[in-house]
Amino acid sequence: MKRQPNYLILLLLLLLPVLLLAACQRSDVVVTPPIAPAATHTPPPTATPLPPSPTTPPTSSAPASPTPRATAIPNTPTPTPTPTVTPTATPYPEAVSSVSLRRVASGFFKPLYLTHAFDERLFVVEQHGVISIIQDGQRLATPFLDIQDLVNSAENEQGLLSVAFHPDYANNGRFFINYTREDGATVIARYQVSSDPNLANPRSAEILLTIDQPYANHNGGLLKFGPDGYLYVGMGDGGSADDPEGNGQNPGTLLGTLLRIDVDNGNDEVAYAVPPDNPFATQPNWRAEIWAIGLRNPWRFSFDSLTGDLYIADVGQNTYEEVNFTPAGTPGGLNYGWNIMEANHCFLDPDCNPAGLVRPVTEYDHSEGCSVTGGYVYRGHQYPTLFGNYFFADYCQGDIWSLVPQPDGSWLRTRVIDTTTVISSFGEGADGEIYVVDHVGGVVYHLQP
Repeated sequence: MKRQPNYLILLLLLLLPVLLLAACQRSDVVVTPPIAPAATHTPPPTATPLPPSPTTPPTSSAPASPTPRATAIPNTPTPTPTPTVTPTATPYPEAVSSVSLRRVASGFFKPLYLTHAFDERLFVVEQHGVISIIQDGQRLATPFLDIQDLVNSAENEQGLLSVAFHPDYANNGRFFINYTREDGATVIARYQVSSDPNLANPRSAEILLTIDQPYANHNGGLLKFGPDGYLYVGMGDGGSADDPEGNGQNPGTLLGTLLRIDVDNGNDEVAYAVPPDNPFATQPNWRAEIWAIGLRNPWRFSFDSLTGDLYIADVGQNTYEEVNFTPAGTPGGLNYGWNIMEANHCFLDPDCNPAGLVRPVTEYDHSEGCSVTGGYVYRGHQYPTLFGNYFFADYCQGDIWSLVPQPDGSWLRTRVIDTTTVISSFGEGADGEIYVVDHVGGVVYHLQP
């Protein structure tokens, strides 16, 4: 009998090439859309690190999120760092050519500063008088400290300007803040953390120092502990324009200076002591708290967490912005030049004598920006290519530069990213990672390759 063909087998033979072809197609390819180019933008007309904002601070203890602002920085996921050994400090680190910024947290109201308390938390200072915490990548709803009733932030450069945690904070719970009060004077006060590590005790305030301000601008305002354990305070020249009262060159005033005080010792009359090696400690009619003079408006200074070197970014008047460098171990008494000079250029007198003045290691004119924002030397371990680079920015333009020394004694400045972000400050985590603070957008970014 004649056998009938097996139609099922014939069908499978016919479909086999099609099945094999389908199996060879990749199913894991993802098409990534291109990132839009950075939008052009026009800098503000005035060279001030804190311009006015049309928004008003929220009335509740948890500030509302500011209106989103266009930025050239993509909100990308955190890249996986390549495992590396701890980088080694070298006198001439390789300059990084580009960086990116990753969004960490948002919803802050006019943030001005970021720092740490020797753990994984990040503390964000908001201009109207609030310190908020970022923990596990989230902004906590309840502020660490809320002193809006004490702070005057009505003018561009006033407000709660910084916080510094005591080097022995883990044991004594002390931290220090710098703010402008109702009459515009600068107040430096000490506070204590409560039994809850995420809440300060607002009733623990003790005022260490009050400094009258003749004008509303040029308040400086940064507090930072140095490698020697003393508290350093950056003070502007008192404001207005051109330093009309000559404070920058007057060691008889605390304005226009970098102060250095001992907050662990004091007496019934003064809540701090003057370190005995302060340069003017024994000079009659000169302020013993002064470590250096000749500053216009030091908008952020920092100590290299590895070497102890000091970097000061000083906002210029009409034409030039500058960054100064002072090696660790340099005695006090330096004069950074204002108002004899603006950066490397004579200011009021075209035939000025620059002898004895500290000259900046880099400057830029107002074709590149209008107000410098100082930063940090990267000493983290996640991104070895950034190691040893000092990063700073311009508030008006949003550009970020790296700065590294060269064997011939010069310094190489490299523009590493051009953003539309209004960079009011950089910040440093306990692990050495660097963060960027957007004053208008209310966003904190992590600086990365």
